[in-house]
Amino acid sequence: MGKVNYVSADGLKKLKADLHQMINVDRPAISKLIGEAIEKGDISENAEYDAAKDAQGMLEAKIAALQTQLAGARIIDQSKIETDVVQIMNKVTIRNIKNNSTMAYTIVSEHEADLKQGKISVNTPIAKGLMGKKIGDSVEIKVPSGVIPFEIINIEIGL
Repeated sequence: MGKVNYVSADGLKKLKADLHQMINVDRPAISKLIGEAIEKGDISENAEYDAAKDAQGMLEAKIAALQTQLAGARIIDQSKIETDVVQIMNKVTIRNIKNNSTMAYTIVSEHEADLKQGKISVNTPIAKGLMGKKIGDSVEIKVPSGVIPFEIINIEIGL
């Protein structure tokens, strides 16, 4: 079987909604564009046809990837989320030791990540650096601008 992908109940709903949109709205729209491009005649040098075929290929790849994600999706049992060490679905408050600024992130599955809402993917360098750590632990996290030392201030259930 494929990779197990842990998601919240909302995350699973979003995956299903995205897949429904792609299959029932986007796919027919692209097929229609391809049909219209073919009706215009010679497709050997038809940029509209080429663009629609490229879009179709990308959409089909996205659909296949989403179907794989859904096949491996497991809803996280919120009653089993603990806060003694950092894990997925935790909201973690960290303090930048260099400049004393604090920030809070909820660690979520890749598909649920949304930086505007403070939700970061479990696959990001920050999340990877925090996983398994406890309140009071100091961690050095490599980010594009260098290495930043953080202290974990709080761990709570992030849903």
